[in-house]
Amino acid sequence: MSKRALKKYLNDLDKEQLEEQIMDLYERFKEVKTYYNFAFNPNEDKLMEDAKFKISKEYFPLSRRRPKMRRSIAQKLIKNFITLGVDSIRVADLMLYTIEIALIYSRDHTIRQVSFYKSILTSFEQAVEFIQSYGIWSEFKERIDQILNDVDDQEWVNTEAFERAILYKHTD
Repeated sequence: MSKRALKKYLNDLDKEQLEEQIMDLYERFKEVKTYYNFAFNPNEDKLMEDAKFKISKEYFPLSRRRPKMRRSIAQKLIKNFITLGVDSIRVADLMLYTIEIALIYSRDHTIRQVSFYKSILTSFEQAVEFIQSYGIWSEFKERIDQILNDVDDQEWVNTEAFERAILYKHTD
């Protein structure tokens, strides 16, 4: 259905029918419920706390289970933040937190999968791009420098690629 057709359909509904439609969407779709809950009670601090907890659990599970280290969990949370319209500073904070938690984990654990390093590099490139596009470089320069230092200190296989990501994206 096109936007135009949807507009015509909605204009033909009376107020009560429109309310029923919205309530039906709210009850059926988790995304709609999340959107309205955030729109009327934008508790960004709680959202951020929950997201960071979920990300850290990927590397440091509460139970004795093995860490899964899935980048996709963080990506879904970041995408959700962007969709909800969360402040760009908080989105960038979450993006860098994802990389920092991976670095904390890798400091004490040997990781042999090259895909891990490629994945974190991709996250880093996306974070740098996001931070640059929103003009918030100065707020995150120190953390980005620390990530670069940690990657270098831990002798990651793709250290140079991390450094290149900065050179191409930002000249400061």
